[in-house]
Amino acid sequence: MPLRLDACQANRPAMDLLLRLDRRSDGYRLEHSLADLVRLRVSLLNGCPYCIDLHTTRARRAGEMDARIDLLPAWRDSALYTDRERAALAWSEAVTRLADHVPDAAWDAVRPHFSDRELVDLTLLVNAINALNRFGIAFRRAPAWR
Repeated sequence: MPLRLDACQANRPAMDLLLRLDRRSDGYRLEHSLADLVRLRVSLLNGCPYCIDLHTTRARRAGEMDARIDLLPAWRDSALYTDRERAALAWSEAVTRLADHVPDAAWDAVRPHFSDRELVDLTLLVNAINALNRFGIAFRRAPAWR
């Protein structure tokens, strides 16, 4: 499918704001590996080909294990993820799937593993990647290898 619109070319200042929000994760109190997993999981949920390709590539370059990347859609059934990562992934899915609201179970699971500030950082990261996914999907941004 052809690209509908290059959002960065059409409105660079607006896209820079959104990209800075995502890049702010360097200042978050979250492990980079955790942020990579969250970005990739949310992108998988949203079905954004560009972001899935981008975050898979970045995670591998950062040293993430292939098995952890490959099994991310089935993270609940894999022993490869820490309790903190599991809590973050459950929270990320709940915040992404707002039509179901964020259940108390996701809140109860994430609270023991994250400080208040970290929870705000995690939620901000989830929202940033959700927004970027929506731009990628709406304008049909293709993976870089195409």
